[in-house]
Amino acid sequence: MIIAQELELAEDISSDVIFPPSDLYSDEPPLETELHLRQIILLFQCLEWLWKDRTDFYAVGNLTIYYSPHQKKSEYFRGPDFFVVLGTERKTRKSWVVWEENGRYPNVIVEILSASTAKTDREYKKELYQNTFRTPDYFWFDPYTLEFVGFYLTNGKYQPLEPNERGHLWSEQLGLFLGIHEGLLRYFTSTGELVPTPEETATEAEKEVEMQTERAEREARKAERLAAKLRELNIDPETI
Repeated sequence: MIIAQELELAEDISSDVIFPPSDLYSDEPPLETELHLRQIILLFQCLEWLWKDRTDFYAVGNLTIYYSPHQKKSEYFRGPDFFVVLGTERKTRKSWVVWEENGRYPNVIVEILSASTAKTDREYKKELYQNTFRTPDYFWFDPYTLEFVGFYLTNGKYQPLEPNERGHLWSEQLGLFLGIHEGLLRYFTSTGELVPTPEETATEAEKEVEMQTERAEREARKAERLAAKLRELNIDPETI
């Protein structure tokens, strides 16, 4: 009897509740692990920081791409873990709708592998990105096994990218290498330097300030010792 009364009360309450209209940013499912999330954020954050003065690109993670030839969002959609579109306006979007973006598809796609998605990423998505998206650079990375593979589109077919001596793969579209650093996928410049996060940049700046301060203090102590020596010789250092 008590349970029945509680259910009736819950129904009465729910009937009075007005839920706000949904405004989801993507149709994509939640990310599988915290490590997947960290990896996507890292790729996004570093590129945004490196290109902070540019306004001609769009980078995002876990966002739906709608590409129906009939311009219907109910069919033909896919959400890469991370992608970059070049030659477009840098602004926030709720999704990437190809027919609303002058027919543009991503220039670069990175998929983060997991046990449940690896087969799809290696086979179905590779074919989709090659034949339909025509995405020039496609990479996948497994943050647990550290499997890292990349492809570039040539003559309509993906060809594997050859790693350099450090195991990094070149993205012609980004003008950057991608490679593994401390277990995560990172960007590297054409000369092999790690592209930092904003926090890493701040840390390096702090270290530089500390080094300059220590250097100035050493010079000051050296000057004081020299001045003391001159005074011992009855020479006023202020007159030199």
